[in-house]
Amino acid sequence: MEKIFHSITKHRKIVLSAFLAVSIICAVLSLLVPVNYNMVDYLPKDARSTTAIKIIENEFEGELPNAKVMLTNVSITEALEYKEKISAIDGVASVSWLDDVIGLDVLKTTPLEFLDAAILKNYYIDNNALLTLAIESGKEADAVDAIYELIGETNAAAGDAFNTAKMQEMSVSEVLNAMAILIPIIIIILIISTTSWIEPLLFLFTIGVAVIINMGTNIIYSEISFITLTVSPILQLAVSMDYAIFLLHSFNDYRLEHEPQKAMILAMKQSLSTVAASAATTVIGFAALVFMRFGIGADLGLNLFKGVALSFVSVMVFLPAVTLICYKAIDKTRHRKFMPSFKKAGNVLMKLRTPFFILALIIVVPAFLAQSNTEFLYGTGVIAKASRIGKDTLLIEEKFGGENMLALLVPKEEPGKEIELCDALTEIPNVKSVVSFVTAVGGQIPREFVPDEAVQQFYSENYTRIIIYTDTEEEGPDTFDTIQAVIDTAAMYYDTHYLAGQSATLFDMKNVVSMDTGIVNLLAIAGIFIVLLITFRSLSLPLILLFTIETAIWINLSFPYFAGNALSFIGYLIISTVQLGATVDYAILFTDTYLNNRKTFDKKKAMRLTIEDKLTAILTSAGILATAGFTLAYTSSNPIISDLGTLLGRGTLLSLAMVSFVLPALLVLFDGFIQKTTLKSGFQKDA
Repeated sequence: MEKIFHSITKHRKIVLSAFLAVSIICAVLSLLVPVNYNMVDYLPKDARSTTAIKIIENEFEGELPNAKVMLTNVSITEALEYKEKISAIDGVASVSWLDDVIGLDVLKTTPLEFLDAAILKNYYIDNNALLTLAIESGKEADAVDAIYELIGETNAAAGDAFNTAKMQEMSVSEVLNAMAILIPIIIIILIISTTSWIEPLLFLFTIGVAVIINMGTNIIYSEISFITLTVSPILQLAVSMDYAIFLLHSFNDYRLEHEPQKAMILAMKQSLSTVAASAATTVIGFAALVFMRFGIGADLGLNLFKGVALSFVSVMVFLPAVTLICYKAIDKTRHRKFMPSFKKAGNVLMKLRTPFFILALIIVVPAFLAQSNTEFLYGTGVIAKASRIGKDTLLIEEKFGGENMLALLVPKEEPGKEIELCDALTEIPNVKSVVSFVTAVGGQIPREFVPDEAVQQFYSENYTRIIIYTDTEEEGPDTFDTIQAVIDTAAMYYDTHYLAGQSATLFDMKNVVSMDTGIVNLLAIAGIFIVLLITFRSLSLPLILLFTIETAIWINLSFPYFAGNALSFIGYLIISTVQLGATVDYAILFTDTYLNNRKTFDKKKAMRLTIEDKLTAILTSAGILATAGFTLAYTSSNPIISDLGTLLGRGTLLSLAMVSFVLPALLVLFDGFIQKTTLKSGFQKDA
């Protein structure tokens, strides 16, 4: 390994040139990586709602509706003209209205008072027409812009496709906004914790190169999710900054006795195991996400796995090269130490360790139970509430009610069974109306006497489509209870049945995520336990460290429950692994120093010296990660990203508190047990 380190330091200009060249190429490639804004695409392929969507795409004309347009003060003729113009917009796969249900000729020739009022109220009320649209995935942004231009400010539009278009508009700009705030703050934190004006720029340059290469190498995937696009660069920057700090601090220490190249080789040798262990715990946390059945986990997990690995390579190869090129500039820009001394902190924290340990024991059980009962949000409907979409949604609900449409697919059999099913569905609470061939046209009328466009709305070669209108929200307990009731009712009449619609998708998402949560957390804990077991060669220390960080995670995730707020499930899933993988490093650094001090001093003095020596490093690292989280929270109008940022920022501070206040108590209290369960501990005997 020393030969490799020697080669890196000797050929530093070649290393610098190679990394810069790759970075430029990857910066260009990153602009070509397709981004998917549709959460539905990440459901398992065997999910019932996914199967329903495929059947609708393959057997029925048009895609599943995902948007609504309300036209105000229009006649039947004007509404039909608008429908034709909207249908011509690129990206609009289909537009459905009253004429598709009862037939165009019937609509044009029959007075409104003679039409079925139960059907009419879903499409036309007081000269207001409600059109249902299906907008193609990937074309939402352009289609939505064209629709707004056509309908102007006097009409209203809403739906999942409009939410998706809003997310596309927000994602890239919000990453840039977050970086614009985050980078200056990180520079300030690094300036305070270092003694050179140049060193912070080297840290950011090194990790920035790794971030750019990671984003460019995403071209190997067919696409990435908008969650990955928004979160990954900031998380990678925040969790891997430690690696650069470890290496450069070690280099500065060796500079006191060795010439620069020799000092760097020694620093690389010393830092390799520390940086590798730190990267390993973080990587394991991200790798656990790959095992989620919900594809967002694998998408983000693989990206961050790759990102942390690239950061590790950049720190161990690129940073030594660029530091040796710039070391004279580092020396010339030295400044006094701004970080205050923590010499007295050891005594203070030692006195506080027992009260905080007791407090942690009191809190841990309620926090665990609370986080287990937190209510989650699975959809994206809240994203655009503050925009025009939110206002338009309220306008549509005022006229047509809080309508939520579901599409039930059952095998095409005799009309009698279909009539019985529709009658049973109307009895379900929260179901406003049921529209099918037998309710809209009549079960006794032969299909050949009905216009083809009306028949094709309800029948394909193999399936019957029944449209169910409910008065529930997009998601929530009442919504999911209604969906379960629809599924149970359909099962009473048909062995095969599928349910589609945004709420049906979120219902499947909820069930999949509920299974994923336990699996992901267990894998992350088991993986990190093994890393800690190998690192410390101890049976007790992994349990102590995991208890410390897991308690911080449970407290963090209990906040939404006690505040009575619903939490984005993405934030919950990610933070459980990210907070564990990223902040367990603080506990590792702290414990490793204590073990070394314990070989020379008694347990209380060893702990006091550990606190004085490592508190600065932990504060710096936690400050960067917490800042990254809170920056995400306050710069993003996307509640999914904002929730994740809040959880990351608050969780980092809680982990910092647990490591600073509770871990010292655990290590001192169980000192004898640690000594007995640790291979070759070499502890000095206490007096």
